[in-house]
Amino acid sequence: MEMEPSLFYSLILFPVFLYTTFKLLSKSRRLRNLPPGPTPLPTIGNLHHLKPPLHRAFHRMSQTYGPIFSLWFGSRLAVVVSSPSAFQECFTKNDIVLANRPRSLSGKYIFYNYTTVGSCSYGDHWRNLRRITSLDVLSTQRTHSFAGIRKDETDRSLKLMTKLGKETGSEFSEVELSSIFHNMTYNNMMRMISGKRYYGDDHDMKDLNEAKEFRDTVTELLQMAGVSNKADYIPFLRWFDFGNSQKKLKNISNRFDDFLNKLIHENRTRKQHQEGENSMIHHLLNLQESDPYYYTDQIIKGLALAMLFAGTDSSAVTLEWSLCNLLNHPEVLNKAREEIETQIGEERLLSESDLPKLPYLRNIILESLRLYTPAPLLIPHVSSQDITIGGFNVPKNTIVMINAWGMHRDPTVWSDATCFNPERFEKEGEEKKLVAFGLGRRACPGEAMAMHGVGFTLGLLIQCFDWKRVSEEPIDMRERNWFTLSRLTPLKAMCKPRPIVNKVFSNI
Repeated sequence: MEMEPSLFYSLILFPVFLYTTFKLLSKSRRLRNLPPGPTPLPTIGNLHHLKPPLHRAFHRMSQTYGPIFSLWFGSRLAVVVSSPSAFQECFTKNDIVLANRPRSLSGKYIFYNYTTVGSCSYGDHWRNLRRITSLDVLSTQRTHSFAGIRKDETDRSLKLMTKLGKETGSEFSEVELSSIFHNMTYNNMMRMISGKRYYGDDHDMKDLNEAKEFRDTVTELLQMAGVSNKADYIPFLRWFDFGNSQKKLKNISNRFDDFLNKLIHENRTRKQHQEGENSMIHHLLNLQESDPYYYTDQIIKGLALAMLFAGTDSSAVTLEWSLCNLLNHPEVLNKAREEIETQIGEERLLSESDLPKLPYLRNIILESLRLYTPAPLLIPHVSSQDITIGGFNVPKNTIVMINAWGMHRDPTVWSDATCFNPERFEKEGEEKKLVAFGLGRRACPGEAMAMHGVGFTLGLLIQCFDWKRVSEEPIDMRERNWFTLSRLTPLKAMCKPRPIVNKVFSNI
């Protein structure tokens, strides 16, 4: 006699249910003085509270349970921090203890089994990767060496917008900026990493298809990344590949790996012909010749993947949010243009070397990062031993998450916390309250490059064009439910080239 499938699965899952429930209850009794939080359910803990977008859900919970609260992800304890003082305590007093990353299916399948700079545990391997990143990938010298690439890609985007305006023949022309910004930042990063651009007039259809497939793959990963994958915390769900998450991640991993293998092969071929000497991969292949044991292809692919994943989408969305804020606050836009005209003039385009003379432009970007933090929950940490945070016990192997979005909108920390006000950063010490790039050993190493690139592009957009909204209605500021704070709808705006454009780009 055959057993009903529902009965069969019930007999399998019932012991698992009893075991996880017992484990959760016994752990709860054993641990004392944990941060407060909602009562967990058997087996799943508080996973039912993970409603997207998570940064908003955690912000609401902090209103009830306080700026440091705890959740159970299955039988795994997680602590969410939304307090600036607790944040400082985490990454000054407890920085080494919190220097590890949680294990997840994404880290296993996408980030080469936790061996990339953003996913690996704290230790010798991470220190070596961080050294390579600081000295060979994101050093000040190498950042400056790519200035020509950034200028060329920005000029191409400016010319494209100017050309679109001339084709329409109208005073103001409508432009869809989301794709322009993403193509530009992607080309920027790809040229720095591999010496090859993908979008524009000087590529073939094969390159376009490769770029589109990579971008689509990044989009899929952004939709799955974060802490909401239940199979990461309830191991028996992996037996059934709950939600096809493992299948999807393996597919994404294979596509990333194929793409990166092609980049290394192309750079190795160009290197043999003494071409493409300034690319990051070319430089790492030179180091591979002297130290093949450490500079393996996998290490190089991991570094390239980290740069592409962290450096393209985040810069593009920061540009989008910044321009959105200017469109909704034209008085701020006018003030930024006055600063540029005073410091740079109207006879030449601003250069990267001019950025230190434009503090108000920088304040606009800082305020946009405050209100629309690209990674609103930053990247989670894991405690390697028992610690205390804000007077609460945080046991070993606890996931610690920082709600940067919530901290940036805390009215006890910021005056008029939800208002866009770049002038706030004229006050000494305000910038130190920003946590968009993290703090401590695991802070984002690309902060300087990101601020440099976004500031240069936004400054040129202000200098070269007059801007206004498509309609009288304010720009829609809703976000997607992704790991990064991407806009829900593509950004469209009306732009008109200013006289300086005709002087500089007279051949358009």
